[in-house]
Amino acid sequence: VQLQASGGGLAQPGGSLRLSCKVRGTNFKIFDMYWYRQALGKQREMVAGITSGGSENYAESVKGRFTISRDNARRTLYLQMDSLRSEDTAIYYCNMGRSYWGQGTLVTVSS
Repeated sequence: VQLQASGGGLAQPGGSLRLSCKVRGTNFKIFDMYWYRQALGKQREMVAGITSGGSENYAESVKGRFTISRDNARRTLYLQMDSLRSEDTAIYYCNMGRSYWGQGTLVTVSS
């Protein structure tokens, strides 16, 4: 099983980024999927999740700003991040079934 995250980078406060996570080697559509993040010096936290049936849930800190989605045909998980804040700066990880991890992609929000 391989999870490949991409799309991180530098954004200004108030800006947007879209993360992607391509999954290879398993039946993607049956798994609940998640985005986690870990800021420097802090514990890893769940940002958003989407079930195999498409139900979404979000951390309070990102509700109304981030949107998680999935494309089962492309075996890809997405995280649309809008209205970015400096406190969103972190390494973002995709997770499959709370068991498999991607390698992380760095998001930096700074002017």
